[in-house]
Amino acid sequence: MMMWSNFLMQEEDRRRGAAARRGDGQRQPGLSPEQEGKVKLVLLLTAVGATLAVLAVGTEFWVELNTFKANGSAVCDAAYLGLWKMCVKRLWQQDVPAGRETCGPAQLPGEANCTYFKFFTTGENAHIFQRTTKKEMNLAAAVIAVLGLTVLALGCLCIIMVLSKGAEFLVRVGAVCFGLSGLLLLVSLEVFRHSVRALIQRVSPEPPPAPALTYEYSWSLGCCVGASLVLLLVGICFLLLTLPPWPWGSLCPKQGPRAT
Repeated sequence: MMMWSNFLMQEEDRRRGAAARRGDGQRQPGLSPEQEGKVKLVLLLTAVGATLAVLAVGTEFWVELNTFKANGSAVCDAAYLGLWKMCVKRLWQQDVPAGRETCGPAQLPGEANCTYFKFFTTGENAHIFQRTTKKEMNLAAAVIAVLGLTVLALGCLCIIMVLSKGAEFLVRVGAVCFGLSGLLLLVSLEVFRHSVRALIQRVSPEPPPAPALTYEYSWSLGCCVGASLVLLLVGICFLLLTLPPWPWGSLCPKQGPRAT
């Protein structure tokens, strides 16, 4: 009887050991501490790019339109616009820097009138300084920018899954998302630049005559450029993390000790 119970205990231990070995064989390998540290470091760089992207898309200081000061009045007009709205500002000429020929910068204190673009709702073009926007280009720039932010969010979700679940294959997916987001923001920026040129050229023939304008790009567009470059760099960094270690050993083989 004693011998039979010992046999059953040994058989149970054997089955438990086999089950434990099978569980170890099926367990998914996670990130090593070194890999996890590198992913977190690149994720900090991603946060910088994401902050710049949201700041660029959400603000309206992409371009400033300036009339000339020599208009025979004590005030002059300037405007600034982005992807979603435009603001026309009336400035006192005494506040404008003396060496400047045009009205501005738009950050000076003055009476501002801001309106959202109606081509997102009713499909109407906007009118500013006797000029008309080309709504197709403005709408395309906004849609591409929002698409870039969406792809950026998907990339961040992939990297979060990598760190929380150990799904290493998502690192490459996240890298593609970040690179694509940077490219989309650059495309949106270029489309917006073309829309500004189209706005300057689309002068209304109706009176009063359109004032002469100059334009200069502002800090929101600079944030978009910075976000694009940072996100492209992030995509490259995550792709490098997915590559196998460079076989330096095969290129520079170690020499054994010389025989004496």
